[in-house]
Amino acid sequence: MFGGGGYNGTVPALTGNVPFAAADQPAPLARHYVTFASDSGHQQGPAAVPSLDGSFGVNDEAVRNFAAGDALKKTHDASLFLVRRAYGRTPTEVYFAGGSTGGREALVVAQRWPRAFDGVISGYPAWNNLAEVLDLGYLTHVLSRPGAFPGAEKQKLLYDSVIAACDGLDGVADGVVSNESACHFDPRVLRCPDGADTGPACLSDPQVGAVTAMSTPFRWPYRVASGETQYPGFPFLSGADMRTPFLGFGTTAPANAMPATSGYGMQYWDQWVKHFLTRDPGHSPLDVDPRRPGRWLDRISHLSTVQDRNNADLGPFARSGGKLLMLHGAADELVSHRSTNDYYQRVRALLGPEKTREFLRYYLVPGANHANFGTPAFAAGWDSLTALERWAGSGQPPRDPVVTDITHDRTRPLCEYPGWPRYRSGDPDSAASFVCAR
Repeated sequence: MFGGGGYNGTVPALTGNVPFAAADQPAPLARHYVTFASDSGHQQGPAAVPSLDGSFGVNDEAVRNFAAGDALKKTHDASLFLVRRAYGRTPTEVYFAGGSTGGREALVVAQRWPRAFDGVISGYPAWNNLAEVLDLGYLTHVLSRPGAFPGAEKQKLLYDSVIAACDGLDGVADGVVSNESACHFDPRVLRCPDGADTGPACLSDPQVGAVTAMSTPFRWPYRVASGETQYPGFPFLSGADMRTPFLGFGTTAPANAMPATSGYGMQYWDQWVKHFLTRDPGHSPLDVDPRRPGRWLDRISHLSTVQDRNNADLGPFARSGGKLLMLHGAADELVSHRSTNDYYQRVRALLGPEKTREFLRYYLVPGANHANFGTPAFAAGWDSLTALERWAGSGQPPRDPVVTDITHDRTRPLCEYPGWPRYRSGDPDSAASFVCAR
């Protein structure tokens, strides 16, 4: 079963592949899998970007189908009924794979229906959807302020400056920051004289503030029913790379009406405010402040119980024999990898490191962005489906996996979080020249 993306509304291509798939391996259908998926219970409208149509949010059942995952079990049950009718038997194993919204859906099926799937691949999961929406709303406000939006040249300046400062921290200069935890870049080094905007070679004070806001955890000063208190923000490598501006800052400052050239996250917030929160398609996305939501607080709190899928107790899934592979790119500009780090750490804290490792592996891929969109520094490719087959089907967990940069013909060790590939010696394009360090 394939997961969706964005606000869903279309059935994923059943000839498609799993997140961060290996370029030299066939897709599931070509491997003779039965593949199935759904639009999560609604059809997208005539939006310029289909995954950015949130108009279904005015319907409570549609919201639960999408955000809480109710549509997933309905689709699973109906599809397996048809499979049994067609083939005369029940499948030996059933797997789920998805990224972004589909990554959240992957965690939902493991959380809510632990016996429904034998194996799950969760890529860059937007599991705390309400928490992220609040951060996206905050950043929409910040970037809409006069003079705060960094244009294309300034975004490139920021990205190039971070690479120059942090690329070699993993032992080799290769355009990929692998030792991200050691990268402490201060955007104030790019400040224009006196903080005024004097051109593309520096950042004004409002732009320094905007860049800092994107990379800083956003904490809201009120309680929501899901228990979430913050969203961890994006590293400077996320949203600053002009190779994928649409997913990060965009090329136009957010406004009302929301430009189609603003960042994906800002457009996502716009749709959420109009249809999920206020249910008024004419409501301005800039009239709701996530820091001071006023009369919308109760509605936000309610939606958190639907959109934040934050149950870390995957014990029932583990006890049923399920196996879970989680992957995230460290340069993801739309769903922060720090958020996936957080969920993984919650599972380990609850179940213990040894029990967690019996059924879960989490890999963080340096240089990889959101879904290999555009031309990332490292376009990740790994045959996770074969790894899942061997683990769920034969009891053989992944052993020393290697990830390929499918656009630059190079490999790296795929390190279990919090590990990262450190260069030792030899060919810098070969995984054998690196070791997973902590």
